[in-house]
This record gives sequence, structure tokens and C-alpha cells, in this order.
Amino acid sequence: MITRTLVSTVACIAATTAIANPGDDVRCREIGFSQSAENRDLQAFRSFIDADARFVSSQVVRGVDAIAEAWAVFFTDPGPTIKWRPMVIEVLENNTLALSRGPYRVVSKDADGNMVESWGTFNSVWRVNEDGQWRVVLDAGNPAASAPDDETRALLEADDDC
Repeated sequence: MITRTLVSTVACIAATTAIANPGDDVRCREIGFSQSAENRDLQAFRSFIDADARFVSSQVVRGVDAIAEAWAVFFTDPGPTIKWRPMVIEVLENNTLALSRGPYRVVSKDADGNMVESWGTFNSVWRVNEDGQWRVVLDAGNPAASAPDDETRALLEADDDC
């Protein structure tokens, strides 16, 4: 009986330690999500999206397949590139939903071949799935009203520690 109790206690402590800071988990998932697009890895990108996801821009795109199709331009060479990083992470106390918010940058070329940089802010809602993984369930972004400040630029250039 003591051994069984000890094993249960150790397992409980290990589980608690594994989710000690879900905000860090969400931050690293968000960075990994961006890196999948940066590396043009569509399969990895799809793995971050909840089956019931909604991505909202000028229209609502529903589900992994439709979202991947809408984002296909970022996975073709020489298409535009996109990179984003979270500045804010908020996790509900029950650790089931989280908000991630931060800047994004899209780099493309205009008709004359000149590089064009576009900035904005993304908002992603993450949900823990039955398999224990955080996946994006809602995503929306807005173009920036002005050029980014130095802190915002630095965030996208910093080394990731995930």
C-alpha cells in the first residue's frame, strides 16, 4: 500500500512539474508554429492547428485543410515569408485556454522586384487537446497602423530559447 501511494504521489508531482508553467508551453508552441511557416514546412504547420480552428481575416476560414490552403502562399518558393513572436501570453487558471498576442512581419516583393515589409499584430487562442497538446483554435491578425518600434523589431530578431 505504501509503495502504491508513493508511486501515485511521484506521478502526481511529475505531472504537476510538467505543466508548472503552461504559459511557457504556449509561448514555445507559438514560436514553433511560426517556425513551421518560416521553414515552409506545411505538415508541421498543420500539426499546430486544432481540428475545429477558425482563422479570421477578411473572411473566416474553418478547419485545418481550409486554413492550410489559405496559407499556401507562405509555403511556396518564392512566395512571401512570414514570422511572428508572442509578446503577451495569458492562460486561464484551469490551463485549458490561452491567448498569445504579438507582432508579425511579412516580407514579399512588389511588381518591380523590390522587397516590401508589412507588419501587424496577431492574436491566437490556444486550447489543450485530448492528447495534451496546445493547438490554435482561433487566430486573427490586423495590419499595423505605423512602423514597428525597436523593441518589436528586436523581438523578431532575438534568439528563441524553446
